[in-house]
Amino acid sequence: METREFLLAARLEAGALEAWIEEGWLAPRRNSGGERFSEVDLARAQLIRDLEELGVNDEGIPVILDLIDQLHGLRRTLRELLSTIHAQPEAIKRRMLSDIRAESRTRGQT
Repeated sequence: METREFLLAARLEAGALEAWIEEGWLAPRRNSGGERFSEVDLARAQLIRDLEELGVNDEGIPVILDLIDQLHGLRRTLRELLSTIHAQPEAIKRRMLSDIRAESRTRGQT
């Protein structure tokens, strides 16, 4: 979506949007026609607004955004790992499960 549409959807002032982009809190795609925003950008802007309304200061917002980004990255990695495991032959899946359980027991003892 274009900047004007984004500002309306996110209920943001242009100055706030510029500041958030400058801070790196939002990273729209840029092309010859200007900035383009995605649904993810919109959700992120709404989250930032909610955090501000909850009283999170400007120093806390990037910390929270970074933690959320890490969580999403870990979830993506876990989905890829599970997909790879599911594609394996049954004997290999059983062996992997056995190894995971053994490792879990070992870690639980230390």
